Amino acid sequence: MAGMPYTPTMLHPDLARFVSFGEVRIDLVRAGDGSWRSACAGSPWQVAMAMSSLGELSAYGGAISSDLFGQEVWAACTDAHLDLRYLQQLPRPPLLNFIDADEAPEGFFVGADSADLHFRPEGLPAGWVKALRWAHFGGLGLVRQPQAQRLEALAAGLKAEGKKISYAPGFRTLMDSRYDDCLERMCRLADVIKVSPAELCGLFRTADYHSGLAQIGAWNSGAYVLLTRGAQGATLYSGTGEWHAAPPQLEDIAGKTALGLGDAAAAGLLLSLMREPAAAAEQHLRWAVAAASAACTACSDYALPRAQPWTLPPALVATLAASVRVLPGE
Repeated sequence: MAGMPYTPTMLHPDLARFVSFGEVRIDLVRAGDGSWRSACAGSPWQVAMAMSSLGELSAYGGAISSDLFGQEVWAACTDAHLDLRYLQQLPRPPLLNFIDADEAPEGFFVGADSADLHFRPEGLPAGWVKALRWAHFGGLGLVRQPQAQRLEALAAGLKAEGKKISYAPGFRTLMDSRYDDCLERMCRLADVIKVSPAELCGLFRTADYHSGLAQIGAWNSGAYVLLTRGAQGATLYSGTGEWHAAPPQLEDIAGKTALGLGDAAAAGLLLSLMREPAAAAEQHLRWAVAAASAACTACSDYALPRAQPWTLPPALVATLAASVRVLPGE
């Protein structure tokens, strides 16, 4: 792959209906024997990949390096049929995350003046906003400047244009009190917010994730809030409504705790909202849990090579969704 430039290829004439913004990075994972392997990663990028896998016209909007690591990302996007017109390849260093497989998941980030920080929304293809139906934001892209300021302004502008916005902040130690204002602003404008209990505890610096949920509800009572719970399934909140769903009882997913399943759940929820916006909340939750379950069938615990939770066969997700039981919250 090294030394072989990738030429942008128009995989389809239509612009993407779904675009995800945030970070895509290279995880360099050290195994117990001291060897290293690389894998493309980044929650917003994985949501875009999952949406494409589910059959939606999808793109990742961001900048990547032009070296072998950038080519690795480009190749993965090509294989997943993302719209490459939204990807900017620059002569800048890559964003890297060094991980010890025995001490995952956060690792150590290296990305001073990396390509992602130089992403320019004005470089996106002409007419992209008109074609857009849903924009997704999250991850380190909203933490690291100057990219964070650009993406937050982009989200606000798209919301003003009437576009739907989803937000999955995740949590990294970089998200300290300096992130609080961005967290509030993004929660206030989002139509969908995806979090987990651990992320809420980190973002709001509390031992009780319920207080974080309450604060999000106070900021934006009209949003769907998807709380992913791993093997316990997920809970969906909407106004005063609350629904819980456990994953189907499948041998393939018993005991699985692979990383990235929350991204698959987010993609399932967003696909359902895009395809059938007037459907009941219970149906949207079924698709979220089914997508995470489908991702689990191809994943193992954190291992080498990295699992690919964005590979979601649409027929399998639809079948699983029909078997997901939804219960009203307490």
